[in-house]
Amino acid sequence: MHHYLRDERDDRRPGQDQGPAQVAVSPSFGTRLTKDLDESGPLGDKDDAMRVGISLTSNHPDVKDPRQGARWMIERAAAARRAALDSLFVGDQHVSATPYYQNTPMLGRLLAEWGEAPAGCLFLLPLWHPVVVAEQIGTLAAIAQGPFIMQCGLGWGEARFAAMGANIRTRPSAFEEALDIVRRLLAGETVSSSRGFRIAEASLALRPAEPVEVWIGASAAPAIDRAARLAEGWIASPGLTSEEARVQADLYRERCAAYGKQPGAVVLRRDIYVGESSSEAQAVLQHALSRSYRGMPAEALIAGSVDEVAEQFRTFGKIGYTDILVRHLTNDQPKVLGSLERLAAVRAAVALA
Repeated sequence: MHHYLRDERDDRRPGQDQGPAQVAVSPSFGTRLTKDLDESGPLGDKDDAMRVGISLTSNHPDVKDPRQGARWMIERAAAARRAALDSLFVGDQHVSATPYYQNTPMLGRLLAEWGEAPAGCLFLLPLWHPVVVAEQIGTLAAIAQGPFIMQCGLGWGEARFAAMGANIRTRPSAFEEALDIVRRLLAGETVSSSRGFRIAEASLALRPAEPVEVWIGASAAPAIDRAARLAEGWIASPGLTSEEARVQADLYRERCAAYGKQPGAVVLRRDIYVGESSSEAQAVLQHALSRSYRGMPAEALIAGSVDEVAEQFRTFGKIGYTDILVRHLTNDQPKVLGSLERLAAVRAAVALA
């Protein structure tokens, strides 16, 4: 996940770019999809196929015209739909030093390019008022043709929290309180609170037509435990090595079992590039590494031909990941669009594995 999902492990700035509600919990995206496939006949034997979605880059430091970055995101969302990707997401960041396109207005526009596949956005809950979050989700879910998924995380950075008038030291409790309030509002409750968020008789008239899933981004053990306890899905950090990804997925499943829950979506972010050839992809990767790409280890990045990328995706499926959300190693628009076109073949190859 983006660095702004960082949790209790530390609050140092990295080189790269992330009580439970008393409401009915929806079946997880993974559970619903499996049920749908089982009932559809010929596709029933593909119900365990890994899903491939996209988390669009929202940070565009090189744009000279602010409209350019927005156009790029719109074109990428349309390309992701043509590639039949399984989900579309945008991130969340505040008080950014470089041009960052905010999640709710941007996703509202991108949904015009999207179809009935799931879509959603990230909310760094300690930096938002929960009533505003619930209202934004109500509107976005009404625009979306398919299911809406709420991604959420703690956020990071003393300066960012100070700029937003939030206390970074209380972010875990603020996160849980905000999530509880959002869920209760989405469920139709009238909510009052006198804790960290002071709310009197709040309610939400425009609510999603179907239950909203929650996926929590987490990397420290206490935060992974929180994801298992509170959410329908967990999102692993994009900077994990393969071994770290395996260990954390095992921990998430262990904690789900401890709470008597079946794991829902087990999601891995990966920064990738699908090349016209292996050599072309390696050239893009080496260029990214020469610029210390987001401070990530080379092992955490994926670049190669269609077959090579599909094989790397399959390795994560074997250790229990249900979804991979991609972001691109390059911001060169023609290259990104070409990679997205080839990603359709990657997705097909993974589904056939």
